[in-house]
Formats: sequence, C-alpha cells, structure tokens
Amino acid sequence: MLRSPLDTLHSSHPDLATALQTVSDRLHLASSEGLISQGAGDDSGAIENRLRLSKEYTALLSRIRALSGFEDFLQPKKGDAFARAARYGPVVVINCHDQHCAALVVLPNQATVGHVPLPKVTEADARKAQSDIKSSLWHKNIRERGVRKKGEQASEDCFPAVLAALWHNIVKPVLDYLGYTNNVPTGSLPHITWCPTGILSFLPLHAAGDYSQPGSRVFDYAVSSYTPTLTALLASTPSTLTPDSRVLAIGQPATPNLKPLPGTIHEIASIKVHIGHKYGFSQLVDDQATKNAVLDAMQVHHWVHLACHAGQNPKDPTKSGFFLHDGTLDLTTINQRSFRNKGLAFLSACQTAKGDEELADEAVHLASGMLMAGYPSVVATMWSVIDDDAPLVADKVYEQLMKDGKVGNGEAGRALHGAVAELRGKVGEMEFYRWVPYIHIGS
Repeated sequence: MLRSPLDTLHSSHPDLATALQTVSDRLHLASSEGLISQGAGDDSGAIENRLRLSKEYTALLSRIRALSGFEDFLQPKKGDAFARAARYGPVVVINCHDQHCAALVVLPNQATVGHVPLPKVTEADARKAQSDIKSSLWHKNIRERGVRKKGEQASEDCFPAVLAALWHNIVKPVLDYLGYTNNVPTGSLPHITWCPTGILSFLPLHAAGDYSQPGSRVFDYAVSSYTPTLTALLASTPSTLTPDSRVLAIGQPATPNLKPLPGTIHEIASIKVHIGHKYGFSQLVDDQATKNAVLDAMQVHHWVHLACHAGQNPKDPTKSGFFLHDGTLDLTTINQRSFRNKGLAFLSACQTAKGDEELADEAVHLASGMLMAGYPSVVATMWSVIDDDAPLVADKVYEQLMKDGKVGNGEAGRALHGAVAELRGKVGEMEFYRWVPYIHIGS
C-alpha cells in the first residue's frame, strides 16, 4: 500500500511514467504470447516485436535515470542507500519466523547492518501476544473512539505481561546493542524508528517495559517512531511551514449513525489557538465535512488533522477510511490525488494504524495509506482512543510543533512522546489502553 517508484515518478514526470507503464505492459503481453506460441511455427515477427519493446523500455529507463533524484530508479538498493533511512537515528527492522527472530539495525552513516539475535521470541509468541491484546481490548469494549462508560473494566489485563515480554525479549536486547541502557541520556533522548514485519507490526514496541521494575521502560531511553518499510523513510522529505502554509482540521462531533464525539470540538479549538496567526487555518465540521469538501481542502492545505470516526475494512484494506458526514472517505479515493509538499497528517480517530492479520506483511492501514498519499509524517492510533484523552494529546503535540513548524526530522515523534508522557502522568502508567495506542509513523 506504499507508494511505488512508478508512483513517485508519476508525481513529477507523469508523461514518462505513463510511457514506461505502457511499454512494460506491452512487453509483458508480448512475452506471454511468445510462450504460448512456442512450437507453433515461424514467430520471427513476435521476436522482433519483443526486441523493439525491450529497446524502448531500456531507452526510457536511461532517460528516467538521467533525471535528478531518479538515478537509482528500479535499481536494487545498496547498503549506503539504506543507511540514509537512518539519517535521523537508528532504524530497527525486526523479522520473526517459526523458530527464531532477529533484529537488523541500520545506523546513521554506516553501510554495514548490525544483527541482534532474539532467541527468546518466536512468531507463535508474537501471535499470542497480539491475540491477548485484542481480547483485552474487546473486554474493555474499546472498538471505536467515544465517551467511556462507567464500569467498563476487563476481567483480566494482559498488558503488563505482554509489554514485559516485549521488553525482555525484543526491545531491551536492541537497546543494549545500541548502548542506550548503559548510558542513559540526560538531555534529548535518541530517536529509534521501528520497522516490525509480519505479526510484529501489531505489537506496541514503543510501550515495551517491565512495569514492575524501575528503569525498565523503553520511553525512558528513546523516542520511538515506526515505518512500514525502509523505502518509506528514503522517500520522505522534511518540510517546514511558511507564513503561506495552511493547516486543515476536520471534526465530526456528531457523525450520522455513530457515537457522538464531543471532545473533537475542544480538540479543534486548541489546534486553532496554537496555530494562531502564524499560518493559515481552516476547519470543516459537521455537515461541512463531506467527502468532496475534505478531499478538495486536503489538496490546498499542507497539514491535515482528522478528528472523527474511522475504520478498517478487512476484506479490502484500500476501502478503509474516515467516516465523514456523507459517507466514508477511503484510501483508494485519497490516493487518486497526487499530493505534493505535504507535512503532518494527524489521524485522531479510531484504528488508524490497525491493520489486518491476514495481510500482516503488507502494512496496509489508514496511516500507511496517508504516507503513500504524500504525508511523510503521520500520528495515528493502534486502537480506539478515549474521547476525553484525544484533545490533551493533540493540544500538546501542536504546542510543541508550532514552535518551528517542522516535521520530517523526527519532530512529530518527539512531540508525541512528550504529549503521551503528559497523558500517562494524568491517567497513570498502568492505564495502558489509554496511552499506548498513540504512535508516530514516518519521519
């Protein structure tokens, strides 16, 4: 669901992208027809056609690779290219198989990749942890953003055990390898971008910790972000708001046929206060927030904040979307637009980073879809959030980001780190289901 090299080419050179796609399709068809017709007599004409198309394809590739920024177009990535993904801090790719797991650590300015064995965790362990979290959230009746009802308690809270296992078996070995646990920073924390694969992409590595022991929480040692792929980081470009930039806020306090979200009113009001007169600000609320109106507004605004219900479509993830006044604005529709020069997408809705277990290796969810659409930095939620909590988190994130209007160098991850710390201090660190869902994806 992430933007392909051809998508990137199409954004800046649509004619070349179309020509390459056309020749590629014709070459594929000609090759298929050649296999079918083998042994059927003289096929010299078909051979000449394939040679002509092959030369045309090669010539187009040469033209594209002569363009600035496309020198490595459709070329295998080299080690030093992946190192650029870690230009703002280590990137940790975690692979998990039936019998063993391991972390690959990409470090800034280093072509070699570090290897950290993780012998105490298997794919079955990860799947069990994900199932336990899902069951716990179900018991707490956390299925969509809304006002919490009194007395909604789970019969058993799996979070302490799951987060402790993530800490001891995955996260702490990585932090030990990086030397972070031996030298706790006194100033700004280092930034780690986690790139979990498969079923691990459903687990909250950013909240890993043994909460029965002091000094055993990942957020005391590093700021955490996520990326669905290394390529997504390589493709991202930092951005800074200018006086001409505009921020768009979408609010749905009373979406038809869904639970009311009164907190979205305060949430949008606080964003407007932080933006002040520094940048342009627009809001679409209630019946103003139709699918077409929101999509058109996203085209001309640099940042977007969506405070509304949202949902994942397990049968077709590209139909996952945001629930607006007149229906669902889905990923397919969003990605039909070629957004350029975008910055932050803040998805203050439910399940915006919740994928489908059947598509665990495809990193398909609303947050990755917004990366594909051209937003290099996305704040999202792994599951539904409490309506009272969302305004606090948004308030603190924008308070920090509005100091310089920058995203793309880890700023959004740091802002969210601080905001979630405030929420954790308010509700208590053992209220995991309230503060754990907030995550940052991208650069």
